[in-house]
Amino acid sequence: MWCVGKLDEEYIAKMEDVLKIYERPLSQSEPVVCVDEKPVVLHRDTRPVIPLQPGKAARRDYEYERCGTANVFCGIEPKAGVHFSKVTPTRSSPEFADFILDIAAHYSAADTIHLVVDNLSTHTRKALTDRFGEKIGGWLWNRFTVHYTPTHGSWLNQAEVEISLFGRQCLGRRRVGDIRQLRSQTKAWNRRANRDRITIQWKFTRKQARRKLNYSTTRS
Repeated sequence: MWCVGKLDEEYIAKMEDVLKIYERPLSQSEPVVCVDEKPVVLHRDTRPVIPLQPGKAARRDYEYERCGTANVFCGIEPKAGVHFSKVTPTRSSPEFADFILDIAAHYSAADTIHLVVDNLSTHTRKALTDRFGEKIGGWLWNRFTVHYTPTHGSWLNQAEVEISLFGRQCLGRRRVGDIRQLRSQTKAWNRRANRDRITIQWKFTRKQARRKLNYSTTRS
């Protein structure tokens, strides 16, 4: 359940900005990409899984071994159905910078890339300049027009929908015991999602926000 934060001017301004971007038509020159991270707890079965057999369901013992954690960067261009998934040991600034580089490389011909992210401390220009240096990092950051969701407004980031999709379709209820296995499964799912062009049908508009949250604005 999502909680709407204090509906002050800053919250409304950031919400309106993000929703306005979502209302833009699909554009190759100015794609809209949403990004977020998903922590994954790694579990390994301690007893063999009994596979599915005719007339019998597969069986898995409740016992497992915890094998640490990993991170999955999840990105999506919602209207185009373009998906970006990358497994990393952590969600540190250098790893975020590398993920942003991957996205920029995919849209090398774009005039600008509209990037929707939350307010995590790593989602900054500094992450890129620390990783690649001031000249290259600054140039890379300038390839993007960044739109931050308001505090307690992560529900406005369509990457949250992407994370849910990834969790259900890729991870499901299976146990993943190590980061190598997680990478393999994530790459396979990402290829399939891009092949099928799975899109997100976002319905929440600025007009609906003003009505449901009972505020008015002079913004267009």
